[in-house]
Amino acid sequence: MAESVVLDPVDLHLLRLLQNDARTTYRDLAAQVGVAPSTCLDRVTRLRRAGVILGHQLRLDPAKLGRGLEALLSVQVRPHSRELVGPFVERIRALPESRTVFHLTGPDDYLVLVAVADMADLQRLVLDEFTSRREVARVETRLIFQQWDCGPLLPPSPTSASSSSSAPTSASSSSPTPASASAKSG
Repeated sequence: MAESVVLDPVDLHLLRLLQNDARTTYRDLAAQVGVAPSTCLDRVTRLRRAGVILGHQLRLDPAKLGRGLEALLSVQVRPHSRELVGPFVERIRALPESRTVFHLTGPDDYLVLVAVADMADLQRLVLDEFTSRREVARVETRLIFQQWDCGPLLPPSPTSASSSSSAPTSASSSSPTPASASAKSG
């Protein structure tokens, strides 16, 4: 497991701002955080080098690209072996319908987020690209009605880490977004 990076309040503020809009200029970031632009650039560079910032993503509307139906496919493979994981994942990642692939513990081995044109396209994808494979034992499909984005990812605060196991957390106050308008990938 990777080690955590120590982040100070300025780093955390930068990460919050960049997760809300990765196109914010260093000058604007610096002004909002209260540091010089050169300091802001140095800190963002350090966060990139430390592996905290992995990259930037462009979010597209699947419906505007002719893929208005999104679904989660729970996939069970047999045998679930190390030799199968790499080739199976690469094959799924190569499918134009695949958005995100998760390797899981539990009864299902993979969870695949897909975006397709319609129900017939989803049926074709499941039958031709999943269940027709010798190693695929089962596929369960769940349609996505709606999706909500959550707040920025930040390290747990010392107080929330100790109380999170005993106290319930409140739901995000983000407004709902149709799944076709916003799909995040990891």
